[in-house]
Amino acid sequence: MASSQPTSRHDRSEPLLITEAEPSQADQHAARKKRYSITMAIRGTSLVVAALTAQYSLWLMAVFAVLGTVLPWIAVVMANDRPPKKQLDVNRYRPPAPDRILESGSSSRARVIDM
Repeated sequence: MASSQPTSRHDRSEPLLITEAEPSQADQHAARKKRYSITMAIRGTSLVVAALTAQYSLWLMAVFAVLGTVLPWIAVVMANDRPPKKQLDVNRYRPPAPDRILESGSSSRARVIDM
């Protein structure tokens, strides 16, 4: 069987991408876990900074404390959110326009045949 491809399947190190499929659920889950971990690390850091800035500025401490309080909710919402589904461009059949179109009978030159 002849092939137009110069190399065989076994010579390629990576598979070719032939579709625009979504990432696997395992990949999506790993990305969400990573995003959650980063957000919670920022939360922990902001709480430590809030404790350290308490003796210098109460306003700065309050900002970091509020950030440390709100970030867990944001992290959970972001971790539970999956990427949006791709909108499919449906390829529907559209018949071609006709070559000739019949005219309406409103013209004065219309021809009527009676039997």
